[in-house]
Amino acid sequence: MKYVLVTGGVVSGLGKGVTASSIGVVLKACGLRVTTIKIDPYLNTDAGTMSPFEHGEVFVLDDGGEVDLDLGNYERFLDIKLTRDNNITTGKIYQAVINKERRGDYLGKTVQVVPHITDEIQDWIERVAMNPVDGKEGPPDVCVIELGGTIGDIESMPFVEALGQFSYRVGPGNFCLVHVSLVPVLNVVGEQKTKPTQHSVRGLRRLGLAPDVLACRSTEPLEEHVEVKLSQFCHVPISNIVNLHDVTNIWHIPLLLRDQKAHEAILKVLELQYAGKVPREPKLAEWTERATKFDKLKTPVNIAMVGKYTGLSDSYLSVLKALLHASVAMERKLVVDWVPSCDLEDSSARENPEAHKKAWKLLKGADGILVPGGFGDRGVQGKILAAKYARENNVPYLGICLGMQIAVIEFARSIMKLCGANSTEFDPTATPPCVIFMPEGSKTHMGATMRLGSRRTYFHVHGCKSARLYGNATSVDERHRHRYEVNPDMVPDFERAGLQFVGKDESERRMEIIELPSHKFFIGAQFHPEFKSRPGKPSPLFLGLIAAASGQLEPLLQRSCSNLTKTHTNNGKVQIRKLYPTVPVKSQLNSLVNGYYPNGTGIHT
Repeated sequence: MKYVLVTGGVVSGLGKGVTASSIGVVLKACGLRVTTIKIDPYLNTDAGTMSPFEHGEVFVLDDGGEVDLDLGNYERFLDIKLTRDNNITTGKIYQAVINKERRGDYLGKTVQVVPHITDEIQDWIERVAMNPVDGKEGPPDVCVIELGGTIGDIESMPFVEALGQFSYRVGPGNFCLVHVSLVPVLNVVGEQKTKPTQHSVRGLRRLGLAPDVLACRSTEPLEEHVEVKLSQFCHVPISNIVNLHDVTNIWHIPLLLRDQKAHEAILKVLELQYAGKVPREPKLAEWTERATKFDKLKTPVNIAMVGKYTGLSDSYLSVLKALLHASVAMERKLVVDWVPSCDLEDSSARENPEAHKKAWKLLKGADGILVPGGFGDRGVQGKILAAKYARENNVPYLGICLGMQIAVIEFARSIMKLCGANSTEFDPTATPPCVIFMPEGSKTHMGATMRLGSRRTYFHVHGCKSARLYGNATSVDERHRHRYEVNPDMVPDFERAGLQFVGKDESERRMEIIELPSHKFFIGAQFHPEFKSRPGKPSPLFLGLIAAASGQLEPLLQRSCSNLTKTHTNNGKVQIRKLYPTVPVKSQLNSLVNGYYPNGTGIHT
């Protein structure tokens, strides 16, 4: 096993996560199997209870792990499936050590940071690095490790010490350190300054680690004399200094690494440059095409993002990426109009009329409206008003998690005339309670007590837009993160009033997808489709939103289904293409003979 450690210096927010992901992309393009680990030095066990304002969005994995948003970058860039163990936190490490101490594993010993905490960190890395994450058998070839925070932070000291010991444990040729640092330009002087990076590397060396590769962040490409100076004072060969200057989109970062031969520097340190299975040059034609295509997009599509964390885009990072993936696929230039939901409310018209006017202008000028997930009652009325506007004016609407629940509440109030309809999350005495607390949830503990991770949704309505977007699949697996759900006892009333619940769980008691059949595109999903969107494989629901917002929905639906209903006879024998990957071919053949497909998909012979 080979290890690549990515650290950061000078300031936070330099893009270590994107750098680590891009290194993984380039190594994968060289024919290597790659896994990743993110180390977060905070004391929280996981990111589940952290505010988006504190740490950006909480990314959810298939196994229900609530993790740092950088793991989302890893999954999107590398098209892999990680587990909760791929995110190490100080809380997890100390909890593991304390549990061992209580069991008596250290009986007679004084439990200390060194060696017990540092050993636990190293053991964790070695154990998790061996787990395949690409769907293939056997361990990966390379593990890319990102150390969160900045070198010199007090909370990361045990990890730095552990990683120093770890480099010695795995030995030369198995460990490569990539240090991401800042080369700023002071406006007064107007030249690129190397001193911050020099001090950062000096601090790294004092802690027992020496960089093999320098990844220098800057606004413009590094000047030649700056690279020479960095090489001289940081003791890194010029060939191992990589410049990650600002680019038009992050898909250019792997291309920057490739063009500057960063893969050759890393492979040389890892003693892999002569391995027979590693191509001399990484194959990144798809990335090149995607990055170039993005830069050439001209026709805009405006999506109004209605939420309460609009002041920090990282709060909705996966949603933004899913919108971007879909807009590029539909050849549209994405324009996101941030609409604070509070500013849409009537109270805002009195307290801040300018903000109220601006919010409504953005909403009414949008081609599509998206209400993402969230918690708490702040701004809920504004989200309800956004859903109402979309429904009444035939504007494409996608509601995710809370966004779906909001749409249900609005429908109950406006169409069914149930003025007191609400969620018990916002009003415990709501009459009627359209959205209720899930029976298996906990009202005393917040962390890891929601319905989390990958769950299966079954389609129940033939020809609905959602099923068609998913290629007429009978079921889909998507990731969840919620503790409230649509009240199943009210579903018959909703359906009689015209709201369709086209997707349900295996019990048919938990509502997963809603649609308004008479609307151009009005869909709500209890799950979070953004978590599984990939640059080359956009989320179907996001594709649908962008297509509807840009007048391309019907052609998209036709393309989605065009290859799914082809059957023919050969010498009197029925032949069938595997229309639904989730349904065995034998089952599909029996359904063909009987003249229908299971679960109401309605493909007839």
